[in-house]
Order: sequence, then structure tokens, then C-alpha cells
Amino acid sequence: MVATVLKLRYRILGNTLARRPWQLVGFCFGILWALSILALVISVLIGVSRLDDLEPVRAVAILGGSALLLGWIVGPLLIAGIDTTVDATKLATFPFTTRQVMVILTATGLTGIPGIATSIAALATLVLWVRSPLAVVVAVPCIALAVLTCVVATRLGSALSTGLGGNRRGRELVGTIVLVVIIFAGPLATGALAALSNAGDIGAQFGRTADVLGWTPFGAAWAVPGDVAAGSYGTAVLKFVIAVATLAVLWAAWRWSLERATVSPPRQATRAVRPGRLGLFGVMPTGGVGATWARSLTGWLRDPRYLRQLVVAPLFPILFAFTGGVDGFMFAASPVMVAFVLCIAGYSDISYDGTAFASVLSSGIRGRHDRWGRILGAACVGVPLTVVIAVITAVIGGHVSTLAATLGAALGLLLVGYGVTAVSSALIVTPVAAPGDSPFKTVPGQTFVSGLLVFVVLAACGVLAAPALIVGGIGMVGRDPAVGLVALAVGLVVGAGVIVVGVLVGGRTLERTGPDLLQRIKAFPTT
Repeated sequence: MVATVLKLRYRILGNTLARRPWQLVGFCFGILWALSILALVISVLIGVSRLDDLEPVRAVAILGGSALLLGWIVGPLLIAGIDTTVDATKLATFPFTTRQVMVILTATGLTGIPGIATSIAALATLVLWVRSPLAVVVAVPCIALAVLTCVVATRLGSALSTGLGGNRRGRELVGTIVLVVIIFAGPLATGALAALSNAGDIGAQFGRTADVLGWTPFGAAWAVPGDVAAGSYGTAVLKFVIAVATLAVLWAAWRWSLERATVSPPRQATRAVRPGRLGLFGVMPTGGVGATWARSLTGWLRDPRYLRQLVVAPLFPILFAFTGGVDGFMFAASPVMVAFVLCIAGYSDISYDGTAFASVLSSGIRGRHDRWGRILGAACVGVPLTVVIAVITAVIGGHVSTLAATLGAALGLLLVGYGVTAVSSALIVTPVAAPGDSPFKTVPGQTFVSGLLVFVVLAACGVLAAPALIVGGIGMVGRDPAVGLVALAVGLVVGAGVIVVGVLVGGRTLERTGPDLLQRIKAFPTT
């Protein structure tokens, strides 16, 4: 059963790479990246194994193993998402038991590039215990236990991020919470490392940290061989029990989440509304611009794919306050980072419409009216949010004199982004997650080129917004209110000019490319 599914998985992968050359290029880059990391890890392990003292060897094994498990939990969510070529949703149509589905998904996790690289790196840790044959023997089942824990933990994280069953709002909430936790993980880790470095001997601090992690689910399996090599057999048995219990608990939690999803499959959320209530469509002006404005603003206020960006953007001041304090330059410039996130949000705006874009084309709306409506919808939330964050950070940081300069740089970048994306979204469509999906799910059909297009759009935004950013940066560094006012004027003028040009160019482009965009959207693989 498992062998058959794996054969199908690799056949699908081979066919996909054969049809999409750029995806093959990205796949090759992934293999090269894994090989380079693997070579580095093995080199470090060989170097550490030559140390005469056992304590640093044990610390490296525990800290490295703990980081590996953390990377398996956070990495797929933060970088690429979980591979959905074979997942529980696709297997639900076959007569598999829950246990069989879990075995299949575990096998696919072990046989992917991350799983193979992790297994090889884990086996390479045997070189650390070559001086103790008994530790080498004990390390083999501990390595298998640790690698299985990594795979099961990431599968459980994927199940939890998709929402514990069929409630769409639950999936959206869990996904957003996980996203916020990931964002805050960096500052928390930085603070922890700073606390360790200020506490005295860094080597001793890492040793104490490893001792603590050795008694936790993160490092228990990796601590057992070191305890055996040191002759602490009783401690080794206790830590092995912790490692086994960790895997058992993760397996049980994963099984529960899959069974819950089977009992309550994903469903569309519906609610009754009073007849005649049109929401924003009854408030906005009539015509193409007004209708698109209402639809765009509704998406920004209700679609979780837009809302998550509104949740993430205000976190930048908090992050910079953690890392550099409220007196630092980055905290003062955090509104620019907020504008950076929001300006690129609509670079492939039509992709979020999906096949519903057909209704836009059939309405006969002019291209420039569609562009204006989408810009106004995004600006209704983006501009006030940027201004509020700029004012709050200026008051808290005590740099009100640079408020105008900060606003000039931030608003200039934001408005320029609206103009650039008015053109890019008329040219680019990419596969995107469906409403209610995990924000970390890998969407089938994404290619290496589609990933590079984001950076092309970002570069265009940076180049066109350079005058506002440069003058605003001078005003923030020099704390000159007069320069700040100039920066604000430059940002507004440059941003408005780019928007006007973007609407004209993007509108004409959309009228020409609209049918082709819809055809490309319909051709995207479905999950």
C-alpha cells in the first residue's frame, strides 16, 4: 500500500517537472541547497567528534537535535509549506483507515528531500560516539525515534494550522495565530541568546541549556547516547522514555485531528442576511469604480488572505521594539516596513478572484475603472493603518519631529506600490490558497519564475519610490522638520503620479490580457 502510493507520488512529481522546466530548475536548486547544508553539518560533526571532552559533544548533539525538531515544525510553515502532492484530503476518497493514512503520510515525509537529508544528517551523528561502542548501538534507535518525531510533529502542525476540522473560521484563526507566533519567534530567540551572552561564560551557558533541553521533548532522544557514553544509564533510560512518550503523544494528537477532520469535513460557512441589505455595495457609488471599490474593500475586511497582512503589518513596530528598543532607528522607520508589506499585497490581485474573474470580464467594466476600484479598496485600509502606526511610533519613541519624514517615505512607498501593482496584476496571475486554507500550505502550480516575479515587482516599487525614500531617510536621520515636510510632499506627489500612470497603463493592459488571465486561472492545478 505504502509502496504504491509512493510510486504514484514520484510519478506525479516526474510528470510535473517534465511539464514545467522552471519548476525543475527550482527542484534542482532545492537538492543543491540540501546537499550543501548536509555537507556543512557532516563537516561540523566530524570536527566536534575529535574533541577530547565529552560535554561539548553532548551539548552539540542535544542543541543540534532540538534545533532540527524546531526547524521541522516551523520551517515548512515559514518557508515553503507542506507538500500537498499526497495529503489526508486526497487520501480520504480511498478505503484507508486512519492508521494507514498516517503511515502513508509519514512515509512520504521521510522520502522527500527534507526527510532524506534529515535522515542522513541524523545518521552522521553516530560519528560523535565512535569512542563508545555501546553509545553507538543505543544511538541507532534514538536516531530513528528522533527522525520519526520530526516528521510526525510537522504533520501535526499542518493538521492544526488547517483548523482542527471543518470549521472555516477555526482554520483561519489557527492559521493566523500560528503566523503571529512564528513572527515573534525571532525576537524571542534573539532575546534569549542575548540573555545567555550577558550571563557570563557562553560555553557554560550553552552546556546548561543543553542539560535542560535534554529533559524536554525537543532534545531527549538526542541526549540518550551522550548519557550512555558518560555512564549515566539510569538518566539515559528516563530520557528515552520521554522521547518515546513524545512520539506517542504526537501520534495520538495527529490521529485525533485527522479523525476530527473526517467527522467534520471542510464546509462552506453561510449566514442569513436580511433581504435588501447590500453591505458596502449599497454605500459606495454606483458604476464600475464604485462596484469594484465595494468588492475590493469587502475582500480586505473579510477575506483572511488579505486580513492576515493587516494583522502582520502592525507587528513590525513590536518586533523592532524587541530587538532595538523604542529609541532605535528601526522602530522609528517601522511604518516604512508596514508600507512595504501592504504595497505588494495586490501584485497578483486577480489571482484572488479565481474563476469569479469571469464575472468581471462579462460585466464589460473598463480596465481603468477596475484599477481605480481596487486601488481605492486597498487604500481605504492601507493608508489609515500606515498613518496611525506612524503617529503612534513617533509619540512612543519621542521623535515627533521626524513624523513628516516618516510619513513621506511610508506613504510614498505605499502609493507607488498601488500604482505598480495596478500594472503587475494585469499581467501576473499565480496559484493562491483558497479562502480558509492554511496560509502556509504549498499551492500546486507555483513555479520558480512565479516566485521571482514578486522580487521584480518589489524592485520596481523600490526604484520608483526612491525619491520619497531617500528624502524621507534624510529627514529621519537629520531630524529636520523642514526636510520632513519636503519628504511628505515628494512622497505624495510621486505616489500620486505613479498611481495615475499605473491606472492608465494597467487599465489598457487588462482590457487586452483579461481573457488570457482567466484562461490561465482555469488551467491552474486544483487541490
